[in-house]
Amino acid sequence: MCLHQPPCPAANTAERDTAHIVASYPEQGWSLLCNGIVRFDDTGELLPDGQIIAPCRTAGVAA
Repeated sequence: MCLHQPPCPAANTAERDTAHIVASYPEQGWSLLCNGIVRFDDTGELLPDGQIIAPCRTAGVAA
């Protein structure tokens, strides 16, 4: 439950990525957002309901 004012966006909204970071583990490549989302450094996400959001890949960028 978010205690920020105004409250952070819910995990099922388009603005979900703007929620505050409550735990950060850069050495492991992920952060926990206030709305329960686990956001990975590769831009992938794991939502609280278990849904996976695939990483955004930019076409034409060499690895």
